[in-house]
Amino acid sequence: MKLLTWHGIDGVCVQGYELNRNGELYVIRKPEIKTKIVDGTSLAVAAVLHMVPRGARDVLLLGKECKVVAVLAQALCERNIQVRVVDADLHEALRQQISPELRGRLALSCSYSSKVWLVGDGLTEREQEKATPGTHFVPYSQFPVTGGGDARADCVYHSTPALVAPESYENLHACENWLPRRVMSAWRAAGIVHALERWPGHECGDAVTGVDKAWRAALAHGFRPYDAVAEPGQTPADAN
Repeated sequence: MKLLTWHGIDGVCVQGYELNRNGELYVIRKPEIKTKIVDGTSLAVAAVLHMVPRGARDVLLLGKECKVVAVLAQALCERNIQVRVVDADLHEALRQQISPELRGRLALSCSYSSKVWLVGDGLTEREQEKATPGTHFVPYSQFPVTGGGDARADCVYHSTPALVAPESYENLHACENWLPRRVMSAWRAAGIVHALERWPGHECGDAVTGVDKAWRAALAHGFRPYDAVAEPGQTPADAN
């Protein structure tokens, strides 16, 4: 795979509403820009959904309001998975953003009993202590959930959203030091897929490429799902 022109900027650069409205400011200030701004939300959410254990009927969604969380909540509700939220402000924010017909699947809860936790940056050791044994921690953040010293020995830790690069992708070594060789974050992969598909629009601001659309395109171009699962007794680093 040889890309002559790079049409995406990965999520590390553009993701974050407070910084640049998920990259939208680039487009507002430079409307004639030919480079496609890609924050990678759709493919990141697709990678998270792939890591949710089959048969899960409900998940606990922790973290702060952001574009990924909103798209993730919408996608989970569409798949008939109940989304539990313990933070009232986050619950209200998500309720305003997801489709009205799906709001019944978004619940404000005071329980931490869900066996699948979807977590962002800043998950504390105290929060992890509330999880029941065997809980799956699935991060939707770009960085790992926790260092080995804070990991619960009786819980399951999943990888950050990532994909294995196609065999045809040349001269690729390591993109993130917590991921193995030839594995790249979903945000980086999203820019490549966007370029290969020659999609005309941006994925920034409120614009979303589409979770299923991005996932199908990534697989069609040779990307493969990745999830290094740290089983009970392992640390997340041990699984890589």
